[in-house]
Amino acid sequence: MKSTFLHTEWRKLIMVNYEVNPAVLKPYLPYGTELDSWNGKYYVSVVGFKFLNTKVKGIKFPFHVNFEQVNLRFYVKRTVNGEVKKGVVFIKEIIDKTIVKFIAKTLYKENYVQYPMKHSWKEVSDQLDIKYEWKLNDKWNSIVVQAKKELSKTKEGSQERFIAEHYWGYIKINQKKSYEFRVEHPEWKMYSLIDYKIDVDFKECYGNDFEILQNQEPTSVFLVEGSEVSLGDRKSII
Repeated sequence: MKSTFLHTEWRKLIMVNYEVNPAVLKPYLPYGTELDSWNGKYYVSVVGFKFLNTKVKGIKFPFHVNFEQVNLRFYVKRTVNGEVKKGVVFIKEIIDKTIVKFIAKTLYKENYVQYPMKHSWKEVSDQLDIKYEWKLNDKWNSIVVQAKKELSKTKEGSQERFIAEHYWGYIKINQKKSYEFRVEHPEWKMYSLIDYKIDVDFKECYGNDFEILQNQEPTSVFLVEGSEVSLGDRKSII
């Protein structure tokens, strides 16, 4: 990568995945991309995790180094000179850090919002208990998992790999312009899930389009260890 905008670690990623009708996603599709599917099915994911050791252009901002994020995302691809770039689009990203929100909204035009957040990481014997919470309209929303501490690689062609392994990000600016940026990290490993609990007000958090998820069971839930991550500078697609 020629230029790194942000270097950080993404750790203990909870990925809650729902199958949706592609018509729901098309209004959010960035210019120059198309919806990506796994076995003919389309997904959105609620993803909660922690940023650790965060640097923006090599600078650590006080009180903005380690923090939680929860986002709602879906999956796209873009073909350039025969290369298929598999990426994600963030519908909304929730944090509790003012500077991060300001930079992301100003420079990248990402849909960041700021709510009170907290997390809990616990290790009990051979088990991990991971929880991310955010407060909206005086209600705490949460995603929680319990998992065994053993890690394994994702299998080629699996749903786990389709959800977890994407190396591009895309942002819709308008009908004729979008941003693209590179996401660099090694292949991620996953924990073996024991149980999960989802307590999210989808309409309040993500709007009317995603109220459909309120009473829908997830297709799958993962806990991914994560790694160091580098995000490249944005590039315009017009």
